[in-house]
Amino acid sequence: MNELLVRIDRLNGIGIALSAETDSRKLLELILMGAKSLTHADGGTLYILRDQTLFFEIISNGSLDIHMGGTSGNHIEFAPIPLHKPNGEENHNMVVTHCVLTGRTINIEDAYYEEGFDFTGTREFDKNTGYRTQSILTFPLKDHEQEIIGVLQLINAKDPVLDEVIAFNEVDMQLAESLASQAAVALTQKRLVNELQELFESFIKMIASAIDDKSPYTGGHCRRIPVLTMQLAEAANRTVAGPLKGFKIDDKDRYELETAAWLHDCGKVVTPEYVMDKSTKLETIFDRIYLLEARYEILLRDLEIDYLKATHQAGHNEVEKTKRSQQYKKDRDKIKNDLEFLQRINVGAEFMTEEQISRVYTIGRQHWINRYGQQQPLLTDDEIENLTIRRGTLNNKERETINYHIVATIKMLESLPFPRHLQRVPEYAGGHHEKMDGTGYPKGLKRDEMSVQARIMAIADIFEALTAQDRPYKKGKKISECINIMATMKKENHIDPDLFDIFIREKVYLQYAEEFLDPEQIDNIDEVAVLNA
Repeated sequence: MNELLVRIDRLNGIGIALSAETDSRKLLELILMGAKSLTHADGGTLYILRDQTLFFEIISNGSLDIHMGGTSGNHIEFAPIPLHKPNGEENHNMVVTHCVLTGRTINIEDAYYEEGFDFTGTREFDKNTGYRTQSILTFPLKDHEQEIIGVLQLINAKDPVLDEVIAFNEVDMQLAESLASQAAVALTQKRLVNELQELFESFIKMIASAIDDKSPYTGGHCRRIPVLTMQLAEAANRTVAGPLKGFKIDDKDRYELETAAWLHDCGKVVTPEYVMDKSTKLETIFDRIYLLEARYEILLRDLEIDYLKATHQAGHNEVEKTKRSQQYKKDRDKIKNDLEFLQRINVGAEFMTEEQISRVYTIGRQHWINRYGQQQPLLTDDEIENLTIRRGTLNNKERETINYHIVATIKMLESLPFPRHLQRVPEYAGGHHEKMDGTGYPKGLKRDEMSVQARIMAIADIFEALTAQDRPYKKGKKISECINIMATMKKENHIDPDLFDIFIREKVYLQYAEEFLDPEQIDNIDEVAVLNA
């Protein structure tokens, strides 16, 4: 009775350990070693069922000092065991497959005298090792839906006093089956947690893919930001001196930050494509520069018609013809020059000066004649508004539309019931457009109101945007130009100065560049000068 109570107490302890273990390999070892301990078995094997096939997970034998699989680091060489023969028939010749196919526990007193099963492999193993396989206890592991997920097989029960091999008794079977039930629950729980995590991660990446399909430019951004974010986070984690020496992250922190990085632009799913991918100033659903080119083609055509008419009317007056010809060429060159100017500034690659803006308005006051003979302004008010954008291709309204994506991101993420270990995802993802001086958006947070992780993402977002080669409205800049821009942002208190110093000192910029940038973008920078700026 005392022995039984000890074994029951041991079973309870194993059950508690199973419920607490999160490492899959350690969990499998707990199951097998616990079963061996409860039944005084010398050896055992744990199989996991996948795709109608039993796979060896752990093999243990005390007498032979064998331990393979699990945390041992020793690879299991044995081939998986299919439940069916090549002809499709159920394989009842082997004990473990018969156990799965019938769902019953099998207790064999002596394998050498048991009929109905093929023990050829067992005898061969015994012959090669000098071992003697005798008693075998095999039982299935069933989940909460009574589906078999694995098999546990124990070899050679030993008398705890005489240390002789004996048969597994009824108590051994009951204890082993009780453990099997607890083990199946633990394995199922671990599997479900892993499946949910895999589903969650796939969903996150699906959002990035959806944005990618909507906008290839932003999609590439969504895939690169997690990499750069984690590179900078790891560099900050390694820091042992300076203001950030106390910043440390563990695996849970890493998972939370990387999740936020994947989701940081999820709000762009609500941003119209014609705004998100606006590659020129006049682009909406299409680039309206073609409408301007058509109007100028009409202007040139009308100019030529007027010139030909005037030449005809001049008759033999060569002086008048020459005068008309010179004026025609002058007017034609001006029209072509104005069109070339509009085509150039439409790209948005250069900063618009006051002189250029004034020229756009002057051109806009000119007229052309439509097909109805009506006089129309050469540029509409909307075209003038867009062509006079000082920098980039977005007008104020479109920039507000683009900026709204971060508000949408925060709303979307805050509406999700994140588990405890991901509670800070909305804050990390929603802060990458804030500035240290409080002039950022959408909340106007200052540095001390932001987490280090959010400040890391802000730097990653800026550097990726500056270096990206796949944007329709600009070319990827060289590293030196990007670093100089960011050094100015550091000086103006727009980005975290301490993190930027780590970004430079630990060469995070170079680590990222070697993986994602074209070789011609990678040039040398004076790190000392940048750090001292």
